[in-house]
Amino acid sequence: MLRRLYDWTVALAEKPYALWALALVSFLESSIFPVPPDALLAPMALARPERAFRYALVCTLASVAGGVAGYAIGSLLYDSLGLFLLNLYGYGGKIEAVKALYAEYGAWFILIKGFTPIPFKLVTIVSGFMDYPLAAFVGLALLTRGARFFLLAFLFNRYGGSLRLFIEQHLTAVVLGSLMIIVLGFVLVSRLV
Repeated sequence: MLRRLYDWTVALAEKPYALWALALVSFLESSIFPVPPDALLAPMALARPERAFRYALVCTLASVAGGVAGYAIGSLLYDSLGLFLLNLYGYGGKIEAVKALYAEYGAWFILIKGFTPIPFKLVTIVSGFMDYPLAAFVGLALLTRGARFFLLAFLFNRYGGSLRLFIEQHLTAVVLGSLMIIVLGFVLVSRLV
């Protein structure tokens, strides 16, 4: 099953709608969707390493646009949709701790959480709820999301052939390792927040 999913995602890089799919996943992940865009960015960049920086740009811009949507959810719809999403992902009971962190470390919170595989929607919704300055939020989101996606693009562009060979030979271990990192990120966030 993993091999079919991987092959499907790599084949997606050749489709005319590949950039749209990547943009949609990046946008939704920043506001409501649980799957990080890396799950699509990595196989696409492996399939076409020469396009890795284009993919990173699409991920960055769409992620920040989705972040603005998440910010609007936190600012305008916190009591309904915002709180529902935070509860859905297990962060609803920790909102007071997040607010305390934001009050003291707002910019660092955005920068660190935006760079990690920890769900960015937590940052976007809470930023809106806390009335963090929108221009500063957008600037920090561009910086941190861009750094994350362009670092991946650099690695895939530079080492794409050898990375692809390694991943294809050890697909199950790579997928399990990636999932463990994401789960560990969730656990760390739930303990820190």
